[in-house]
Amino acid sequence: MTAVHEDPILTSEFEAIARAVERETEGMRVELIGGRLGVKPVPDAERNRILHWLLLALMPLSPRLFLHLAGQGLEVGTYRKGRARPDAVLAPIDAFLGQGEWASAHAALMAVEVTSWDSDTNQRDRVDKPTAFAETGIPIYLLIDRDTAEVVVYSKPENGQYLDVHRYAIGLEVTLPLPVGVTLDTAPLRDWIS
Repeated sequence: MTAVHEDPILTSEFEAIARAVERETEGMRVELIGGRLGVKPVPDAERNRILHWLLLALMPLSPRLFLHLAGQGLEVGTYRKGRARPDAVLAPIDAFLGQGEWASAHAALMAVEVTSWDSDTNQRDRVDKPTAFAETGIPIYLLIDRDTAEVVVYSKPENGQYLDVHRYAIGLEVTLPLPVGVTLDTAPLRDWIS
């Protein structure tokens, strides 16, 4: 179930709501993007498998980099000091130590989302998050879109938008530009997008 609160929420109000939700419910994640409160569904097994595939594919990059899973909270966007929980964040291994629940995104090289099977995916993953991540200056946003069977690579953030957006059908090789600088064979994703 996805719910969206349409009235703008202050960051301090959101953080209190997020703490209460996490204390009272198991596996539910909330985000504040563009001043709107959103509830992310619990990840399904295929979504988790996709993220583990990406973790294994990126491990050889550098011993200093790590694909942080489990919804590391990031301070994002410029409007109302948003808070997002990407499905994964590529950053130095110790980038978020000592920063608490909502870390600065300055060390993030790439944010990753895998689309959910809910009605808010279009707005959240394809519209709001690219804007928030670009405003924050995260160099790459990788969207694995199970609805369209595509991998979308957003890069070159400038003035609140990504200047380069490349779409690849799942099964093709996907090039992630610098600062990641790797090519991924997405053929295994075919087994986990349905």
